[in-house]
Amino acid sequence: MGIWWIVCLSFAIVLGSILIFRLHAFLTLLLAGMLVASLAGDTELRRHAQQEAAKLKLSGEAAHQYVDKFADSGAASRLTAAFGEMAGKIGILIALASVIGQCLLESRAASTIVDRMLKITGTRFAAEAMAASSFVIAIPVFFDTVFYLMVPLARSLREKLGKDYVLYILAIVAGGAIAHSLVPPTPGPLFVAEALGVNIGTMLMAGLFIGACSSFCSLLAARVINRFVTVPLRDGEIDHGSAPSEGRDDGVKAFQLDADESNSGLSSNAGRSSDAANPSLTESLLPILIPVVLISLGSIAAYLVDSGTVFESAWTRFASILGDKNIAIAVGTVFALTLVRYCPATRRSTVVSRSLAAAGGIILITCAGGAFGSMLRQAGIAEAVADLASGVPGLMLLPVAFAVTASIRTLQGSATVAMITAAGVLQGFAQLDSLAFHPVYLAVAIGAGSKPVSWMTDSGFWIITKMSGMTEAEGLKTMSVLTTVMGLAALAITMVCAWVLPGN
Repeated sequence: MGIWWIVCLSFAIVLGSILIFRLHAFLTLLLAGMLVASLAGDTELRRHAQQEAAKLKLSGEAAHQYVDKFADSGAASRLTAAFGEMAGKIGILIALASVIGQCLLESRAASTIVDRMLKITGTRFAAEAMAASSFVIAIPVFFDTVFYLMVPLARSLREKLGKDYVLYILAIVAGGAIAHSLVPPTPGPLFVAEALGVNIGTMLMAGLFIGACSSFCSLLAARVINRFVTVPLRDGEIDHGSAPSEGRDDGVKAFQLDADESNSGLSSNAGRSSDAANPSLTESLLPILIPVVLISLGSIAAYLVDSGTVFESAWTRFASILGDKNIAIAVGTVFALTLVRYCPATRRSTVVSRSLAAAGGIILITCAGGAFGSMLRQAGIAEAVADLASGVPGLMLLPVAFAVTASIRTLQGSATVAMITAAGVLQGFAQLDSLAFHPVYLAVAIGAGSKPVSWMTDSGFWIITKMSGMTEAEGLKTMSVLTTVMGLAALAITMVCAWVLPGN
């Protein structure tokens, strides 16, 4: 069977399983991966094995035996091996990031960041403060939970000022939603970086810059939308029964497990006697900033050594060790665990166990997506994409990646599943010798494509509309429009950056 027929069939399996049969994303991606692995031809498997043997620097009889063994292996064994390889790459990182996020939420460190931002900016620039706070907090915490945290503040500001409720709600989306898709260690951008062979530090820096610029543009759009759409302050409550399950990330929302029971505590002191019971701003920011700084320094040190700007020395080796993604996030976890003393006494002993339980679902989905992508690669998707890309000029590859991801996102709702699925198909672009820009721009374009269009298939759409008290029509006029603008803005900024600083 031709590779594009395999791709179409696997896409049909993914979309049909999620939309029609409501199958869990983990099982869906495994099923699609098994299908692709079973349909891969012997010629494609041998070609892939030869490429892997070359990477391992095998030659002669050793390379011949490696190719024969790989080509003779069963579909299930190849899928299992790919699953395990992806778990080794990102499993620890996601688990530790989950711990950091839960500690920030339950200790009220996240609330401290927001409160301090609002004190600095005042009510005049409250929307900017909320967008910036959401962006920072969404780096280790999933967007749905960021919204749970922030929406009481939006309601309070509306009650105090009597206007601009839509602006405050959309400011939260403008900050948090884009970080969810562009900035590791959130699973979506983390997976895309791994699939395309992009250094995690490079992805982090590009995601922070392009994400911040897109967030700014989105906030401008939010101000425009606020002029044309007025939403009264109604009682907001999530009606889980009305949210269609096909749009949910099925475990990708790591911290939603405790959102209902802890939501009231996130918006107030929840029985704490004074502000002294809350962590300081420095304590609150360290678990987020330390991993970002360490990973960035490690990437800079590696770049300087590789480019010959500096010679390898003790400090560059030390920076590389601390800059390793797992080490950096582990250091951030240590700082996060110091916040446990601020958590309610009855929940302190279970913070880590609950975080890891939630992270398990994320890891399973992400690794299943990695295995699916690996099976596509073994089936020859890289070569097929290379042939297809030969007729696509330069920067136009980025809109192609954006459109593929956006179509998957709009159909099935989950931004993370859309990024995982699209990266599996588009990974061949990153391997092109003729690529006119650094692969990180391709990764960011995929992330940008995961934003449009948030509507009825997206669980985030239902969470935002129900918690804010919007009707479905109001959500379509606000949330759907903003996420489309957000994705297009991120794509435009990415294309400009790839043109001005190709970095290849």
